[in-house]
Amino acid sequence: MKIMFICTGNICRSAMAEAMLKKMLQDRHKENVEVYSCGISADDGDIPTENAVEVMKEYEIDLKKHRATNIYNSNIKNMDLILCATMSHKLAVQRIYPELANKIFTLKEYVGIKDEIYGVDIKDPWGYNLKTYENCAKEISECLEKLISKI
Repeated sequence: MKIMFICTGNICRSAMAEAMLKKMLQDRHKENVEVYSCGISADDGDIPTENAVEVMKEYEIDLKKHRATNIYNSNIKNMDLILCATMSHKLAVQRIYPELANKIFTLKEYVGIKDEIYGVDIKDPWGYNLKTYENCAKEISECLEKLISKI
C-alpha cells in the first residue's frame, strides 16, 4: 500500500505525518506500506520549520533531512490512499486530479474523527509557537494510531 499525506507547504503537517507514520510502521514491523508527503503550494526542497523539527524530537524522529515536494512533482498518481490535512486541501487535490477522487480523504475523515471546532481539519501550526506544534503533532499521532489499525 502507498499512502501520501498532503498539506500546504509540506514543511509542517504532512511532513510530520509522513515521518511519524514511517516510524510507527517500522516500530510495528509493518513493511508493506510506503509513505510519502507533498504540499499543494510547496517549494521543492524547502526545509521543515524549526518547530516541526523540534517537536518531532519528542517522538524520536529527526525531521532535519526532510525536503518539501510540490504536488505537481510528486508521485501522487501511484498512491493507493491520499490523506489531506484539511477539507480545502482535499477539494484542491480533487480539482487537480479528478481521476483520483475516490482515493482522497482528509486524515481525520478517513479515521473517523470529527472535532467540534475544526471538523475534519488539522489546524495549520505554521507561524505559531512550539505548544501549537505539540498539539498538532499529538492530533496527527492520534489519527495515525487509528490509521494503522485500518491498513
